[in-house]
Amino acid sequence: MSQIRRLPQIDLNALLAQPNPHIDLKLDAYERDTKKFLKAVSTYKNNSIAQISDLRARGAAEKKKLQEKAQAIETETNNCKVLEIELNETLAREQAERREAETSAAKRKRELATLNDRCASMDAQIEEYRAIVSNLRRERNKERTTLTSHAARISPELDTCQQLLACVVEGVEKDQLLIRFTRVDESDLDREFSFILDVSQPSTYKVLTTSPPLPVLPSLVDELNASGDIYGFIIRIREAFDKLANGRD
Repeated sequence: MSQIRRLPQIDLNALLAQPNPHIDLKLDAYERDTKKFLKAVSTYKNNSIAQISDLRARGAAEKKKLQEKAQAIETETNNCKVLEIELNETLAREQAERREAETSAAKRKRELATLNDRCASMDAQIEEYRAIVSNLRRERNKERTTLTSHAARISPELDTCQQLLACVVEGVEKDQLLIRFTRVDESDLDREFSFILDVSQPSTYKVLTTSPPLPVLPSLVDELNASGDIYGFIIRIREAFDKLANGRD
């Protein structure tokens, strides 16, 4: 407990009876106590101000930290939102690409199935064409065999005609003869002249092609159909090639 200071008792009668009445107010002690009090008050004030400043500084620092933390959290939140948006867009894009890929894959499967069906159909057609080609080859070989057999029985006149006219007579298709001449062009004895004669209808012979073309061919064919002389026709064709190649009238 704090000690209560009692004020001294003053006897006014005794004081007034003195020759020089005087009351000792103890001002020195009062001044000392006052100074101590003021110093204590000043110290308390300064300490309070310092504490308040320190608390204020720490509060400001803590507030700044909290604001920075809040700002960082807000920034991170915004970044997370942006990332979430990007992820959603990526997911949507991937889902769209997946659907597109699935649609494309289904389309490719249908196309593949169609191609497989076409391939199977083409394989069947190829086998059919192979059979046809095989039959045609057999028929052609048979025709060649027949032509060769006929050629073996041809009269010696054909051999003589081939030797004298420097020509070769070959069967190329059914009822078609290829006649090739050499030693026609005096500037190039190896140059070949040829024509194909269709003998399928003896009463109406036809020349399918000549190499090179002969302007007088129609009249020569008319003479052949009128006379039926194939050997004479071959001779006249050679003469026409000779005139064409060597410029004779």
